[in-house]
Amino acid sequence: MTDAAPFDAFLAPLARLAARHPGVEGQVLWAAEAEDGWQVQDDAAELLDAEEIPFYVDGLLMEGFGLIWQAMAEAGEARREPDHVLILVWEPGATPPPAPEAAEGWTILASGRWDGRSPAA
Repeated sequence: MTDAAPFDAFLAPLARLAARHPGVEGQVLWAAEAEDGWQVQDDAAELLDAEEIPFYVDGLLMEGFGLIWQAMAEAGEARREPDHVLILVWEPGATPPPAPEAAEGWTILASGRWDGRSPAA
């Protein structure tokens, strides 16, 4: 029998965020050897729609990938709403590069980290 509680607890805030903000989009970045450490996923030209974000992340988690998600908003807005979600992914068992800090003009509203163990592990 699998104890999926930690898995569900990790995914729940991201699913709630996507449901509350149907206009938010997701961008996937993969750990890379590059100088900055993260590379935009090149096989998907479009961003993920809000309803696709939790399903995409769920699939990655089930496969044992590690990931960090960051809900990004423009800095300085009186009422901060997420604009997009960065999904930073690394291979199972790999050590990821440091998570990026918010670029100038942006702030991280919420985030989560999963270190790459599947709920069946």
